[in-house]
Amino acid sequence: MTKLSIADLDLGGRTVLMRVDFNVPIRAGVVDNDQRIVAALPTIRHALAHGAAVVLMSHLGRPGGEVKRELSLRPVAACLAGHLGREVGFVDDCVGAAVTVGVEAMQPGDVLLLENLRFHPGEENPEREPGFADMLARLGDVYVNDAFGTAHRAHASMVAVAEHFERRAAGLLLVKELEYFNRALSDPARPFIAVLGGAKVSDKILVLQHLLDKIDRLIVGGAMAYTFLHSQGIEVGDSHVEQDKVDLAASIVAAAAAKNVDLLLPVDHVCGRVFDVSTPPEVVDTAAIPPGWIGLDIGPVTARVYAQAIAAAGTVIWNGPMGVFEWAAFSAGTMTVARACAESSALTIVGGGDSASAATKSGLADRFDHISTGGGASLELLEGKTLPGVEVLSDG
Repeated sequence: MTKLSIADLDLGGRTVLMRVDFNVPIRAGVVDNDQRIVAALPTIRHALAHGAAVVLMSHLGRPGGEVKRELSLRPVAACLAGHLGREVGFVDDCVGAAVTVGVEAMQPGDVLLLENLRFHPGEENPEREPGFADMLARLGDVYVNDAFGTAHRAHASMVAVAEHFERRAAGLLLVKELEYFNRALSDPARPFIAVLGGAKVSDKILVLQHLLDKIDRLIVGGAMAYTFLHSQGIEVGDSHVEQDKVDLAASIVAAAAAKNVDLLLPVDHVCGRVFDVSTPPEVVDTAAIPPGWIGLDIGPVTARVYAQAIAAAGTVIWNGPMGVFEWAAFSAGTMTVARACAESSALTIVGGGDSASAATKSGLADRFDHISTGGGASLELLEGKTLPGVEVLSDG
């Protein structure tokens, strides 16, 4: 999937309307984690270096089409200015007369951040504000989308605005995301291993079904592993099991066997009596978990087995933690997987969300080949879906 890139455009003297993903945590009026802002810097700097003025649009949180000042993007403008080393203008809306005046006054090298798109109902529900996309589209000469984290949403700024422009380009971050996932899914170095974790089988059904035709080995951890173990008649104590997905888990086990995909499930566990950060950890050294215990992490033997498999891989896609990694007593399994991926010679891709947080927590994030900025978008790519925010862009 090759899309037109911002690098293919002549930007001199033009105003670039750029969709970015600045949906970042803000605490006491200050950006608490600037990773998504940093990820967008190469595209913004490219536009500025090539003589453009840049109008940035993003959402923040879920205000539901209403103005909620605690979800204002104003703190993001200050953070971005610090990274760029130049002033970043800010307007208190994303459409309207004040915005138009601000944009018309811009010169090459200027940067202007618009207020939260989701303060308008037309962003998520275009039929509620039919003219919203039209007004946004008037703010630029060129459209660039660098918001991979929102590319699976057919929102106004992602699709309807883009449709107003003859040439619609991907930003450098979006290009990078697509290139890495395409490389893994279309022409992987083998063995190709998928490491899937997290809470629910239901969250990963389509991923599992799509990847079984592509991978050589499937590693399962996290709470979803207990539904798989239960489907094989293995006792899991009081661990979380999706009862309505037990048959599905059994069918995935059977499908993996039929396709010669090596499926690895936990053979030991780190358990607690209750689901609470203060519960004392207890290693259960069998695949079966006694009654009254809850599996909260893969055990040390399982972690070593998983790490050895990753070390022998040619390509690894990791999506979902191996346990409750936010709690120190139950983080070892996830950290072992993170370390194994970082130390592997394989192409290693982390699929956003909690996995990205875990990779960062490990302190080894710079040793992964790619950590995705989009949890939901990366999942849909792994499911084999087309992303609306990508599909609308011009072909390269």
